[in-house]
Amino acid sequence: MSSSSSEIFFWYPNLIGYARVILAIISFCLYEDPIIFFWCYFISFTLDAADGHVARLFNQCSRFGAVLDMVTDRFATACLVVILSHLYYPFRHICMLLIILDLSSHWLRVVASLLVGEGHKKIKTG
Repeated sequence: MSSSSSEIFFWYPNLIGYARVILAIISFCLYEDPIIFFWCYFISFTLDAADGHVARLFNQCSRFGAVLDMVTDRFATACLVVILSHLYYPFRHICMLLIILDLSSHWLRVVASLLVGEGHKKIKTG
């Protein structure tokens, strides 16, 4: 890997992505403390909206950033649903189905996007 391609790892939106991962891990490890869980998860969720704007603002869009964003989203959603299934045990089967639905729908969207040659977040204007 050349030094120029490794710079992508330190672009602003990817640094935001790493912060999201760390905050998500902290919130899930400390989910029994509702205050810490809420604020860590909320900040991570809010940063999800910021990373795309920062990427476009600084012209730092990359495939790595797109994958980091999508994997972080799927990880955060799945962990949240697992915690909910633990807290609301009678609904655990519904929670399992929600995780399957989330992962499979995003996988199908990515595959469909690759087949037509577009990114999974391309927005059409006009």
